[in-house]
Amino acid sequence: MANEKTSQAGVWPKVKPFINGGTSGMLATCVIQPIDMIKVRIQLGQGSAASVTKNMLQNEGVGAFYKGLSAGLLRQATYTTARLGSFKMLTTKAIEANDGKPLPLYQKALCGLTAGAIGACFGSPADLALIRMQADATLPAAQRRNYSNAFHALYRIVGDEGVLALWKGAGPTVVRAMALNMGMLASYDQSVEFFKDSLELGEAATVVGASAVSGFFASACSLPFDYVKTQIQKMQPDAEGKYPYTGSLDCAVKTLKSGGPLKFYTGFPVYCVRIAPHVMVHDLDFPEPDSEDRE
Repeated sequence: MANEKTSQAGVWPKVKPFINGGTSGMLATCVIQPIDMIKVRIQLGQGSAASVTKNMLQNEGVGAFYKGLSAGLLRQATYTTARLGSFKMLTTKAIEANDGKPLPLYQKALCGLTAGAIGACFGSPADLALIRMQADATLPAAQRRNYSNAFHALYRIVGDEGVLALWKGAGPTVVRAMALNMGMLASYDQSVEFFKDSLELGEAATVVGASAVSGFFASACSLPFDYVKTQIQKMQPDAEGKYPYTGSLDCAVKTLKSGGPLKFYTGFPVYCVRIAPHVMVHDLDFPEPDSEDRE
């Protein structure tokens, strides 16, 4: 009996970061799904946040804001579970290697970049399904894919385009995740110190303020890659079977030529609002490991 309890006690600390990460990410998705929908529609040239919201309410109804929710939840169950779980494991191992000392910024950044890449690789298929479900209503009726849920989307993608198509847009997805983590980690701790020490705010106000600042920098670092990712994952072949872009680099070059650098930041304010809750989730679930975590 004692050995069984010891075994369970040894397993739970290892799986806890993954379970907490996935669960908190899914809860955050339920809140920000409408914001994410508006962000995608803005990136696809449907207008401003106000006009997108108005048109969706008039033409599609309130339920349209939650279109693709099943894919969003699946994405968090894969991407966020892998990202936050691996980040916790990597930082714990790094602290042990540092003899229990807090990690310097560059080591946190390396852990964050690695964890972001790992999570993006796992979450890319669900992310592809999410973008396609959110973008479907913007296509002509004859070109719509009409996926009923995330699993139907994945099944159709494999059947119509092959297994490897599940990772279409995986390149910018991975780079976006790495850039987002880099921007978040580079600014969050400094923001906490400013709000807590300089402004002497309470814990809740510090978390909200630091999340807003960190969300801004994370958005600034990652939005260009998110924009390219959305265009690549949404695209369909024309009548001759040709895609508008041959790949992520081609998309980036054509976007730069047609719209300039600011085109990559289409929908930036909405994207900031979308990112901030996930920054808060990251901090609340994964503070700096303490002595209890390392035992």
